[in-house]
Amino acid sequence: MTKGMTKGMTKGMTQAPALAALAGLQGPQRQTAVQAALQRVQDEGVHTVRVVWGDLHGTYRSKSLVTQGGTAPLAAAFEEGVGLVSTVLMKDTSDRTAFKVFEPGAVPAMAGLQGASNLFLLPDPSSLTTLPWAPHTAWVRADAVTAAGDPVAIDPRRVLQRALALLQQRGWQLRCGLEVEFHIHRIVDAQLAAENADWPAEPPTVSLLHPGYNLLSDSWADMADEALAIVRHTLCGLGLPLRSLEVELGPSQFEAVFDAVGALTAADQMLMLRNGLRQALRRAGYHASFVARPPLPNSIASGWHLHQSLADAEGRNVFAREESHAASGQARQARHTLSDTGAHWLAGLLHHARGMTALCAPTLLAYGRYQGSVMAPQAAVWGLDNRGAMLRVVGGPGDAATRIENRVGEPLANPYLYMAAQVFAGLDGVDRRLEPGAATTSPYESGLPGLPSTLGEALDALADDAVMQDGLGQPMARLFDTIKRQETARAAAAADLPGWLRREYFGRY
Repeated sequence: MTKGMTKGMTKGMTQAPALAALAGLQGPQRQTAVQAALQRVQDEGVHTVRVVWGDLHGTYRSKSLVTQGGTAPLAAAFEEGVGLVSTVLMKDTSDRTAFKVFEPGAVPAMAGLQGASNLFLLPDPSSLTTLPWAPHTAWVRADAVTAAGDPVAIDPRRVLQRALALLQQRGWQLRCGLEVEFHIHRIVDAQLAAENADWPAEPPTVSLLHPGYNLLSDSWADMADEALAIVRHTLCGLGLPLRSLEVELGPSQFEAVFDAVGALTAADQMLMLRNGLRQALRRAGYHASFVARPPLPNSIASGWHLHQSLADAEGRNVFAREESHAASGQARQARHTLSDTGAHWLAGLLHHARGMTALCAPTLLAYGRYQGSVMAPQAAVWGLDNRGAMLRVVGGPGDAATRIENRVGEPLANPYLYMAAQVFAGLDGVDRRLEPGAATTSPYESGLPGLPSTLGEALDALADDAVMQDGLGQPMARLFDTIKRQETARAAAAADLPGWLRREYFGRY
């Protein structure tokens, strides 16, 4: 039998409980959602359902179930899952497995993954989404579980779920708004000749959609209208809460801004954004890339600015300061804008800035942003509505939309790990009642606490941060460190580093 068969087909005559039951998911609510999903597949003429799971690098891995002849394959997957080779969880950005899975003891922190064993994708029926660019095709998001129905510790989504559970114990929810910069180019040559199929392959040859260096230019937006119409149609068709599409400063650079939602939903939407846009635009002859800085002449680095706040059980903003209780004194003090909890959370983000950077900016290309890029952070400081600071505090006394914007991230960050890092750092600040100090008005002056200058330095800082290590858990911490150090080692050994960066990141991400 192949690894792609359902768990029920592999165990056949044993009559063991269904995987969904073993995972503790069986119940009336799930059964109602399953029936609704199966009915939608029939009613909407869905012929293929891609069971998708987001890997460490934010790329969807999928198994395609054929529903053209009926919904039985999908119904079985909801009960028994779909097999997934476990090495997919241990790949670096070139798709090389970072652990010697056929050597005894090579992966002791990840029990059950020895020998390229099987895991299972258990689909969430409520996540069924038809694809606006692919007729008769839908996505259904899945979580990775073991054959016993247990969560997989090195599934990034599980890390965020654990982090959010810590907030839930206090009656809080994390809300996040996405502000994502990215590049779109027109494909001139797809570079699909067989001789270009290296590991990784040569990316497409591209041309610009607009020449850049004219921020928010309406003329440049009009030049790119065809591609932006695809972006709008795709994101809205996927149900994402898109607020605006904007022309950024760099050549062929754009930005999408979204309404704030719950953190887990926001992270799921970030994966839909990245994977959906790349697929939809590629079909139309465009190449979308979320690398921090495309390896092209005159490119400008992209960031992912993560807006965050806490809400209580009634939906009130925990970071907002009541106008009648506004702190007196200078406006540069955090409590002029933020509640006590918000100020402590801000201080936690500052305290763990270096330790969290690798989770927020996990590729080699991201670190040029901190060396003088336009409106990118260079130091672990905060400011009031200051786009040069790492942490920009937005709002004021009595403003229900008060929030903290973390500007350190890159668009290729895994959203589950990026958001989980905010929780680990913020809660440490709250628990220890850390203080953020005064806001900066000069975020680029010398002598400020610097951010890591390389991915290697960021990995060292992550390894030294006990709060981040404890939050990730030993299996995920080891997985992330091993994969990323393999990535940096291969880059260091490359004879042609620009070519290596071009093939490693620009073609796939």
